[in-house]
Amino acid sequence: QVQVVESGGGLVQAGGSLRLSCADSGRTFSSYTMGWFRQAPGKEREFVAGVHRSGILTYYADSVKGRFTISRDNGKNSVYLQMNSLKAEDTAVYYCAAATVYGSNSPQAYTYWGQGTQVTVSS
Repeated sequence: QVQVVESGGGLVQAGGSLRLSCADSGRTFSSYTMGWFRQAPGKEREFVAGVHRSGILTYYADSVKGRFTISRDNGKNSVYLQMNSLKAEDTAVYYCAAATVYGSNSPQAYTYWGQGTQVTVSS
């Protein structure tokens, strides 16, 4: 089982950067694809980025390509989201999640979820 906790959110000005972290306290972290999703007020939860359990393969939503980078360290049971050139529309609660399949951008494909961390970008 995967139990993840996100950290690193906060308030940043437009154009700035933040790095989110997600740590798993379980023993099977390296078996899962890990993903980041976000949800803004009044909107549905949307996919941001995903990384294969190997850490080699990644995929992104078009809205963040070239600005965000997902990575993982299986030795530390952690996944990261480096967010650069932040925009006001990136404001949302960001969630870390785990899936047994690779390549899906649907929340339904992800089994385990963290509680989320707030990211606010001021314009």
